[in-house]
Amino acid sequence: MRSLEDIREEYEFLDGDERYRLLIELGRELDAMPDALKTDATLVRGCSASVWVYPVQDGDKLHFLADSNAAITKGIVALVLSAVQDKPATEVAETDIMAALAPFDLRNQLSSNRTQGVPNMIALVRETAARFAAGQN
Repeated sequence: MRSLEDIREEYEFLDGDERYRLLIELGRELDAMPDALKTDATLVRGCSASVWVYPVQDGDKLHFLADSNAAITKGIVALVLSAVQDKPATEVAETDIMAALAPFDLRNQLSSNRTQGVPNMIALVRETAARFAAGQN
């Protein structure tokens, strides 16, 4: 997965349609999420599209599998995860993901129905990381 900084550098040079294409490309780069993991328990509430997020612990680090049934939404998921992917659970729990995404100005770049579930997804990722950090997986 690309770093958030690398994505931001590319994103800054693009205009509206090209930014959509970049998001779609990021979504395609996500690790495949097995259909068996796409359950009600992994579904992110409040998203206009279906979004699933599943954490996998690798030592002290967390790797998130994720998917969506909408291409641009899946790209937004990839963008969110690029801020925390493969980092220690304690670091993920403490990361201000919204601040990390601020340079992308998603609220003004995308329609509100595409971004409405982002805070819920961020909360889910941080809460999951906090549980893992506390040893309550």
